[in-house]
Amino acid sequence: MTAHLTTEALTLAYGATAIVSDATVDFPPGRFTVIVGRNGCGKSTLLRGLARLIRPSAGAVLLDGADIAPQQARTVARRVGMLPQQPVAPDGITVGELVGRGRHPHQRWFRQWSAEDEAAVRAALTATDTLDLVERTVDQLSGGQKQRVWLALAIAQDPEVMLLDEPTTFLDLAHQLDVLDVLRNLLPRTIIAVLHDLNLAARYADHLVAMKDGRAVAQGTPAEIVRPDLVAEVFGVRCAVIDDPMTGTPLVVPAGRAVGAR
Repeated sequence: MTAHLTTEALTLAYGATAIVSDATVDFPPGRFTVIVGRNGCGKSTLLRGLARLIRPSAGAVLLDGADIAPQQARTVARRVGMLPQQPVAPDGITVGELVGRGRHPHQRWFRQWSAEDEAAVRAALTATDTLDLVERTVDQLSGGQKQRVWLALAIAQDPEVMLLDEPTTFLDLAHQLDVLDVLRNLLPRTIIAVLHDLNLAARYADHLVAMKDGRAVAQGTPAEIVRPDLVAEVFGVRCAVIDDPMTGTPLVVPAGRAVGAR
């Protein structure tokens, strides 16, 4: 469960427009990495490239040193799983049925549903505190419940690398913390997520990748990345950085956007 994902001079484009350019990034195995940056900087595109949902225009995504591009889709799906930003469930599907779909990469025509699959689904539901929802349909759930169910689906897949695109979007603070706590508890799996909240990223991540204009401009620990000069460069925001009184991790205190702003 400590797969090593890296990119080498990776360029990802939609048509003739490059969104991610020349990105060489090392995602530490068995750690929680968060990709941060302004809207439109290429974070989600990079994540899609890591999941092999976008074919590189140049460069490569490497899993334990091997290019994933020529590998069989099922082989990659057993090792790398992705939870997109706004997943959609079929109408009327139950929580148990949805989470069970996470086991598809592990099945063959000669080996259908097994005791191992059942155990994996139950473990995923337990880890996300959704076991009591198993018979309910997904469309009956609250936003926070749905997000935990989708996370259970990703866990049930049992990938070595888990990719999550803004898994806390639209959640209140308590549910954001619930989701991030679940992700921390999945270590030493390799976890890579996109988050918008820099302070939550600094609190939960072991490693940060900062992106600007499609390029990975810095990568390192939260203490190395969350500095006033780098926050100003990446986010265009003047700030002070102090120690979080609860965790000791870097905490960004932004200045007003205009002199005297309140």
